[in-house]
Amino acid sequence: MNKEEIIKLAQEAGLIRAGENYTEPARWGISEITDFYSRVAAAERSACAKVCDGMDHNGVMIAADCAAAIRARGEK
Repeated sequence: MNKEEIIKLAQEAGLIRAGENYTEPARWGISEITDFYSRVAAAERSACAKVCDGMDHNGVMIAADCAAAIRARGEK
């Protein structure tokens, strides 16, 4: 996930007001923080699933290869 995607999710969760300076967040409550976390986790699960989907070789996928590809995402 890149910076722009994270900022968009924070705006959707109400942590940052649209058009606001990113260094001045909106008031953060438990519901906004948990909503943001849920959005980030869902986006990351989706991205990881796409990594594995792209590794299907004639119906065969080696779990270790998929796991290595997901871990490599953090190195980008």
